[in-house]
Amino acid sequence: MSDARFIPYGRQSIDDDDIQAVTDVLRSDWLTTGPAVERFEADLCAYTGARYGVAMSSGTAALHAAMFALNIDPGDEVIVTPMTFVASANCILYQGGTPVFADVDPDTLLLDPAAVEASITPRTKAIIAVDYAGQPCDWDALNAIADRHHLALVADGCHALGARYKGRRVGTLADITVFSFHPVKHITTGEGGMAVTDDEYLARRMRLFRGHGITTTAHQREKTGGWFYEMTELGYNYRITDIQCALGASQLKKLSGWIAKRNELAGLYDAAFADTAVRPLARRGDVLHAYHLYVVRTPERDEVFKRLRVQDIGANVHYVPVYLHPYYRKQGYKKGLCPVSEAAYAEILTLPLWPGMESDTIRRVMHAAIRTGQ
Repeated sequence: MSDARFIPYGRQSIDDDDIQAVTDVLRSDWLTTGPAVERFEADLCAYTGARYGVAMSSGTAALHAAMFALNIDPGDEVIVTPMTFVASANCILYQGGTPVFADVDPDTLLLDPAAVEASITPRTKAIIAVDYAGQPCDWDALNAIADRHHLALVADGCHALGARYKGRRVGTLADITVFSFHPVKHITTGEGGMAVTDDEYLARRMRLFRGHGITTTAHQREKTGGWFYEMTELGYNYRITDIQCALGASQLKKLSGWIAKRNELAGLYDAAFADTAVRPLARRGDVLHAYHLYVVRTPERDEVFKRLRVQDIGANVHYVPVYLHPYYRKQGYKKGLCPVSEAAYAEILTLPLWPGMESDTIRRVMHAAIRTGQ
């Protein structure tokens, strides 16, 4: 394949303002645990409407911190979708908990509330719902279930920064919401993530967890003129740098425009695939989709994938159901656990989508997909 012609399924968009924001921090006194981290947290909270933000080294770190803050312990069960990246379930294992996989809606591939309800046992402690591809889940139904059974509710919003559910931005729909800033996501910090919440106790627990379980940061001690600190919990080094947060804050200013562009491009795909064998996933009528991924279904998925790749088009598959990975199979999870997810996995294909795609690029993808999908 020729790198000059290759079209990836997603990529970052970096401009001169982003570069200037990073170089400003490089010339400053603080490269990590400094004021740029706090500013980025405040900016993302202002954008989402959440009260507290805790920036971390990755979305995975933020998920792990959420499980810690919610006191997930050995013997606890956490219900999660299998149609996601492995981190959504691995974070439960990190705390010694047990992932319980509930199936998805066949049209949207979002966690099915009825399947969640059917999976609850006396050991269930929390639910992790993923806004798959950037489309918010049925948060009213999931909150009702969580309230009825006294469960914590976590939104894995790593696909959904900028999305809205019934007019509310993702970030205010669950006890904790987690975002990712990987380069293929809506905004990037290189690697990075953040957990947001309206609960001060949960925010304090996650902030403690990201810094070795130590009560204060170097920047906080510098501001107060003190030196004393204590380690009160067994935490991790999940800190994020000021360099990364400066980039994230600069990117955040452009997010709304990028979401609009992603929706515009998704609309072009939708129109092109009408009445073809390439079927876009269903879209709920009460949401603003963030379109991190543009996912279609076709019964000839593997053949379509190969032909697109031959044409230097970076189609991808999101995802292998988590419990089908070898590690989970070794833990006793078996094929057939979530039949809707398994049937979808055999057909789903992710097509390239990012805000900087040019018109000739997206036409090339559409024409190739239609020719191979009919």
